[in-house]
Amino acid sequence: MDFASIAEVDAAVAAAKAAFPGWRATSLSRRTEVMFRVRNIVEAHRRELAAFLTAEHGKVPSDALGEIARGIENLEFATGIPNLIKGGFSEQVSTGIDVYQIRQPLGVVAGITPFNFPAMVPMWMFANAIACGNTFILKPSEKDPSASLYLAELLKEAGVPDGVFNVIQGDKVAVDRILDHPDIAAVSFVGSTPIARYIYETGTRNGKRVQALGGAKNHMIVLPDADIDMAADAAVSAGYGSSGERCMAIATVVAVGAVADPLVEAIAKRLPKVRVGPGTALVTKQHRDKVASYLDSAPAQGATVVADGREHPLYRGSEGFFLGTSLIDHVTPAMDCYRDEIFGPVLTVTRVATYAEALQLVNDNPYGNGTAIFTRDGGAARQYQFDVNVGMVGINVPVPVPVAFYSFGGWKASLFGDLHMYGPEGIQFYTRAKIVTARWPDPGTSKVDLGFPRTR
Repeated sequence: MDFASIAEVDAAVAAAKAAFPGWRATSLSRRTEVMFRVRNIVEAHRRELAAFLTAEHGKVPSDALGEIARGIENLEFATGIPNLIKGGFSEQVSTGIDVYQIRQPLGVVAGITPFNFPAMVPMWMFANAIACGNTFILKPSEKDPSASLYLAELLKEAGVPDGVFNVIQGDKVAVDRILDHPDIAAVSFVGSTPIARYIYETGTRNGKRVQALGGAKNHMIVLPDADIDMAADAAVSAGYGSSGERCMAIATVVAVGAVADPLVEAIAKRLPKVRVGPGTALVTKQHRDKVASYLDSAPAQGATVVADGREHPLYRGSEGFFLGTSLIDHVTPAMDCYRDEIFGPVLTVTRVATYAEALQLVNDNPYGNGTAIFTRDGGAARQYQFDVNVGMVGINVPVPVPVAFYSFGGWKASLFGDLHMYGPEGIQFYTRAKIVTARWPDPGTSKVDLGFPRTR
């Protein structure tokens, strides 16, 4: 693939800038009509779009279709833009004076998206951005670029005007130009924490509004009263789904008290049933080998490898980059497999004696994306949601990704910026408020006689 040059990025920005005045002036009813068509056309072509995800990323068809369904939820949310973008009005705040707020688009905005969700994450961004009246530039991951190009075709078919949605295929050169370009007002990003920090610091230094979602180390607390089978099923699906290549994957199960032994046994018993094969490959050989390296460092640092994914026959195969489901027990916070975001099919188990220790473990972790607690005790669950310093919390739900009418994003090193992605906060991110204070002068002799004294 040829990556976009600085000149090509500039050409995309110029097209978006030229399209902005017309799109901004387009009525809300017209923009809503276009967004309805975008939603319906993407839905109609979801299988073709899913085929790109399966071919390039390697997702199984069901995962690919699920990703697209979650993206379509955001398109549906954006069709409500007339209600979502309206401001407020205060009448007669002083004699003859009214004050009201309007929300207006920013201009040209950009999204830089990761390899693991090449259709859904762009829809997290451009749906609200375009509905609000901005023009959008998408820089997808170079590892699986085709979905973004197909989305561009579908948006054009839906009637999105030329220049409103643009795709550039690039590497760091393109990213840096996006961050430097004076005509780009805002940047959205999803990826690793080091890059998220770089995006945020560089973009804000250049005067841009930035939301940069970083990495994660999601903990699943299992209290002694939890349903063991439910917790084990959840740990397996949330730890190994999408081969662990998702920022909301459960990375660490925190077993409290006597639940540890039966829980680890129940998880291990389920691992042979997890299929490894087409649709479960990791994105590159380099990444697969990095994930596998934790199976060496963990026992060297004192952990116990319960299941070693390198024993799977496909690990040594030449077709794809596979690693079997791996489980590491007796993990402590000092170990590499706990500290690092592994981003693969490796689940770790940390044992603690009390709820207080479990909570402290989660709150001490530098990441704060998602967490879950499994318990039958409603009071304990309610206390956990109050105490935990994490942005998204699941109660007996292992992957608490919010629906489209809430917003997605973590705390601490999992988010750089003030506003989360999509939903109501997405509307706030892609618009800015303007406050108008108005008083109309007395029209004098042209005033209509109302037949009674005027009060305003």
